[in-house]
Amino acid sequence: MKFLFVHQNYPGQFLHIVRHLVASGRHEVVFITEPNANEIPGVRKVPYQRPPLDIAETHIAARELDNGVKRAEAVFKTAFGLRHLGYTPDIIIGHHGWGEMLNLRDLWPNAPMLGYFEFYYQHDSADVGFDPEFPAEPLDFPRIRAKNAINHIALNLGGAGQCPTAWQLSTYPDWAQPKIDLLWEGVDLELCRPDPAAHKKTLKIGGMTIRPTDKLVTYVSRDLEPYRGFHTMMRTLPELMRARKDIKVVMIGGDGVSYGSGPAGGGTWRDRMLAEVGQDIDMDRVVFPGRVAYSTYLAALRRSDAHVYLTYPFVASWSLREALAIGCAVVGGDTQAVREFVTHGDNGLITPTLDPLTLARTVLGLLEDKNLTGKLRENARSYAMRRLAMADYLDSYCQLIGRLTGENPSVEPVPAPIAGRTPKPAIRRSKPLTGPTLTAPTVRRRVAAGP
Repeated sequence: MKFLFVHQNYPGQFLHIVRHLVASGRHEVVFITEPNANEIPGVRKVPYQRPPLDIAETHIAARELDNGVKRAEAVFKTAFGLRHLGYTPDIIIGHHGWGEMLNLRDLWPNAPMLGYFEFYYQHDSADVGFDPEFPAEPLDFPRIRAKNAINHIALNLGGAGQCPTAWQLSTYPDWAQPKIDLLWEGVDLELCRPDPAAHKKTLKIGGMTIRPTDKLVTYVSRDLEPYRGFHTMMRTLPELMRARKDIKVVMIGGDGVSYGSGPAGGGTWRDRMLAEVGQDIDMDRVVFPGRVAYSTYLAALRRSDAHVYLTYPFVASWSLREALAIGCAVVGGDTQAVREFVTHGDNGLITPTLDPLTLARTVLGLLEDKNLTGKLRENARSYAMRRLAMADYLDSYCQLIGRLTGENPSVEPVPAPIAGRTPKPAIRRSKPLTGPTLTAPTVRRRVAAGP
């Protein structure tokens, strides 16, 4: 089969399915993207030129749509060149968030299209206004509603959709949900696995040394910002450090802004929070290593005694899935995005997202209770093996592709019959690229409603 993928930051959410398709040796994979250094052997990467974005003269409420149609035009021109060279995909798969796929139906009207629908923006029942420290401004509501313009155009292209969690799917209107399949994303369970010896080793990260006698509290976010509860986490540190002298804290993440806004007056959220609580923190026991190598990130999670994951009611991070797979003792914030993965007292603990004192007490209680810690670790890993297995994810993904195209890309075609002989069908599934073979139940149904 011929696959055309589209995502401005190659490979985005499509890393595992692309690797799986390439590993079969039977498919042609083309990927349209902005230029970047990422490479996957066997993939033909076709870059498009990023257009001028966020033009100041464009009304702020229309700016996201303006950016999207400009990207759509740039991708169209690039894809037109592929069609001119005779390329016709059997299916187009991409992320609808940036508008890149909006015009591809005009080039290949008969090709099935599978779009990634990540989140439907609301001004009154999700992330906006969740945190009273940053109240919603009614004058901003038109801009928030307008952020769904690309969502609406994409939903009316006539293609299919996918969404990674029931909570994210539930943010879409009732009329839109039947057009989108719930496709749980998987984790590489072999790569993201526990290390029973991790707590017996000395770990060095960001200039800090964590010894076996230390209690390590970890926090991870792409960027250190309120959307991921960074301000709450920072405000727990004085209480944690007063209570125990053996606690060390590693907070992995950059100083940019991935979601929401930067601090009023400029600067970074890390600087802002250090100015607020830094005088009450032993900075010899806290480290901010920035964005680290993946192997360093995994080592920190394996060594963690308590892993804190906080978020507004928004998109769930891959780091939460990976922390569960590694068998971390997770302390998660009480939002729908977290509760879909973490059951309090079973495979993690739930605490109010915006309450530093309760978070600190929850973490301290966990550090004191070895039996509870052991139970949460074991159940977190078991949960990941049941619900987040990469083999199941890829199988569901390929079944969805098969439903749209009539051909499951994981199933080898039946050999042509030999004259005078009737062979048995030789149908077998290609071996998954990563992860063990598991018999866990997988979500394959079309979801018409949220959780």
